[in-house]
Amino acid sequence: MTRCQAMEACIFDIKRFAVHDGPGIRVTVFFKGCPLHCKWCHNPEGLDTGIESYSEQIEFDGISLQRELLVGRMIVIDDLLAEIEKDRIFMEESGGGVTLSGGEPLMQHEFVGHLLGKLKNLGIHSCIDTCGYIPENIMLSVAKKTDLFLYDLKIMDDDLHRYYTGVSNELVLGNLKILNDQAAEVIIRFPLIPGINDHPGHINKVIRFLQQFDRIRKVDILPFHNFARSKYRRFCKPCYSDGIRVPSDEEIDAVRSVFYEAGFNKNGHIKNE
Repeated sequence: MTRCQAMEACIFDIKRFAVHDGPGIRVTVFFKGCPLHCKWCHNPEGLDTGIESYSEQIEFDGISLQRELLVGRMIVIDDLLAEIEKDRIFMEESGGGVTLSGGEPLMQHEFVGHLLGKLKNLGIHSCIDTCGYIPENIMLSVAKKTDLFLYDLKIMDDDLHRYYTGVSNELVLGNLKILNDQAAEVIIRFPLIPGINDHPGHINKVIRFLQQFDRIRKVDILPFHNFARSKYRRFCKPCYSDGIRVPSDEEIDAVRSVFYEAGFNKNGHIKNE
């Protein structure tokens, strides 16, 4: 596995014309590596920090062939900016920009910090999609450089958070307070996972926690989907979401209504991803 270097990043995708990762039309860059291992993760190719290889069987004209494929590639800032600049006119006309996602982009914080500075100098709106499980000093270092944070808030109970994601939620909750104190623009992303975090008691805990912050009033609901199961098979990774069902439209609407009645998302909406 090739480890990522300080001033180059390991990414696994660049998504153009993204419309669900912040305002306007965006370029979303997916960084490899994540400190969490959520049982419902839909980007298994973003979990490991380096370039991975795997074998794939294909059938061609009655012949079975095996090919080796790579997941991830290294990229330097100038090459990434060149890719971003190709879509600049669409970003400017739509009020869009660049979203750094993953994986967890702040695991490669030195690269991300330099990239954010370049984007700001170019006048390009920046957004970080983060799980929040990052050292506090790193979160502080990017708070003033980033125009918007999409911040995951998954489970309020620490023991359950450890069980379903592999880590404590103490740092996640603390970093959200840091961003609020730094007057950062934040949209909460709440993954709606039936049987895990969808019951009314937990939703109310999320709301009570968020109500302490004076700036956070937007919550995007990300309903669980099972589209990633084929990727787990393809990459030969264990899939732990087989017992999780997809929430119904009625269940999603009910959760949305609870947040709305609590004062969130008065102009918000659900993200169906």
